[in-house]
Amino acid sequence: MQRLSAPRGCDAPEHRTVIGEMRHSASRKHLLRGVAVAGSLALTALAVPSSFAATGGPARAPHAAHSVDAEDAALAFDSAAYTTITVTVDGQPMNVRWYKEVCYVAQPVEAAAQQSGGFGSTTISNTACGYQAMNVFVPESAFGDQRAPIYFAVNNSGWMASYIKASVTGGASYTSATSNVGAALKAGYVFVDVANRSRGLLGADGTAPGKAPAAVVDAKAAVRYLRLNDAAMPGSAERIVINGTSGGGALVSILGASGNSAEYDPYLKEIGAAGIDARGRSTLRDDVFAVNAYCPITDLGNADTAYEWLYNILDTRADTGQNPSPEDAAAIAAQFPAYEKSLGLRNPDGSKLTAANMIDTIRKEVVRSAETYLKADPANTIPALGATFDLQSGGGFPGGTPTTKSYVNDWIDVDTATRTVRSVDMKKYLAFVVAQATLKTTPAFDAVGVNGNTMSGTETNLFGPADQKYMNYTEYSWDHNDVPGDGSGIDDTGLTWDQYTAKRTTTVDDQIHLIDPMDFIGTGADTAAHWYVRAGTRDRDTAFIVSLNLDRALAADKQVKDVDYRLAWNQPHAGNYDVPEAMAWIAKAVRKAGDPPAAERR
Repeated sequence: MQRLSAPRGCDAPEHRTVIGEMRHSASRKHLLRGVAVAGSLALTALAVPSSFAATGGPARAPHAAHSVDAEDAALAFDSAAYTTITVTVDGQPMNVRWYKEVCYVAQPVEAAAQQSGGFGSTTISNTACGYQAMNVFVPESAFGDQRAPIYFAVNNSGWMASYIKASVTGGASYTSATSNVGAALKAGYVFVDVANRSRGLLGADGTAPGKAPAAVVDAKAAVRYLRLNDAAMPGSAERIVINGTSGGGALVSILGASGNSAEYDPYLKEIGAAGIDARGRSTLRDDVFAVNAYCPITDLGNADTAYEWLYNILDTRADTGQNPSPEDAAAIAAQFPAYEKSLGLRNPDGSKLTAANMIDTIRKEVVRSAETYLKADPANTIPALGATFDLQSGGGFPGGTPTTKSYVNDWIDVDTATRTVRSVDMKKYLAFVVAQATLKTTPAFDAVGVNGNTMSGTETNLFGPADQKYMNYTEYSWDHNDVPGDGSGIDDTGLTWDQYTAKRTTTVDDQIHLIDPMDFIGTGADTAAHWYVRAGTRDRDTAFIVSLNLDRALAADKQVKDVDYRLAWNQPHAGNYDVPEAMAWIAKAVRKAGDPPAAERR
């Protein structure tokens, strides 16, 4: 496999055995259990079809020629249904065809008109398909080009549901050096904004139809729509590049990792996705060409463990006064060494990646990040020891005003003459990271119901059945849930996590599995060949371990041709801050792959 970053050592046979079969706990059941899935995972009132029991494994053989059924016929793309808008890119006017709010499924789930969000209640206008639609923007250079790449953008944050968005607006001006939208249009790519269901979505029937794996299912359905209509639409469905940040970064990671896995077919059938026949069999593909993921909030089943280990192993929580639950933190962190060992991943030098060398591995990535930054431009500098980092923060919410704060550099020593890093003090580095953004609660991602906590906004409500507010999805949180009547934990079920997940009718572990790219990389799924993954060196929203493990897993997958992974120097939890670099990577991947096959119905 070609590496665009430093070469990675790997032990492919071990990786392919462990990654596909072992992830969260010894009792974890990775493959869905036929019609039992119809219980808590049902995305609508429909039952999961019994034909799923015969799908036989996570991925399918190559598809035969696609025959259009009634639902697929209803999803035909209308090439004449566009509005022409004019935008300016780098000072030059450009006409863009806008295909507005194209519903990509035949049986969309109706949403309530009033939706609640992080900044209050919102009224949506498209209740019929506003969370399962796409806006398609075609720059004039691609009007008749069926071979142009498709830039497929998801707009989720925190795994929250994403209502249909229009990133391109008439009369707007874009700079290709700072805007991924402008850069994609300038490059002649078809730009697609993709909405999807996920946590927080309120259905018209009062349920929560966005529970896992709805976001992944919808993203796959959108890819299938593009494949179904490849011959009629501008752009090539063989050159889909998916882009997302945070929860969106996680979504594109699982979408890119799980291409053509048959495990999703029953869910795709429920919503009338393209390429699922009357018997629930797939006749279309949903693999993608490339993944552009920023700070992915992924591997949720183990994210708490990685987070507590990282911020307790060097006493970061205690030293910064951010350890309100030391016993919980220590108990969760104690699970990490066994988990990391179970992955069977390897470092660039061929050594096994374990808890014992994880801090040093992160240190090396920080050094590589700093030196890459320094060598990219003679004007780039890093403050000397004792000097200050002047960093802007805030302003990320409506009406917010950015502020600049200074932080003493007591952790990284740089040789200005050679533009190399002499040393990094990891204890002080982690304290620097959390000085800018308070650490998350303990647990960080599955906190609801634990020790009486019912107010947390963590990802707990991504799991459980549609008629239940939330369900704990990690062993520690399940076993420490003490909120009576919430339907989650030992207190309500009388079962420990191991006992509960051992039941054939349990599906929360399958929900975890179906949104975790680590469970599909190195298996029979058709994982994307090209990956560009970034997490900021100042990102405390998830452990650096998560993106690092993703990189090492991808490095060991023989299907993956290149992985460009790096901690982005001095960046917080954010994305699309390196537009020229990312777009150059996409252009190179497209160029090396050559022309895609001529558009046809797939």
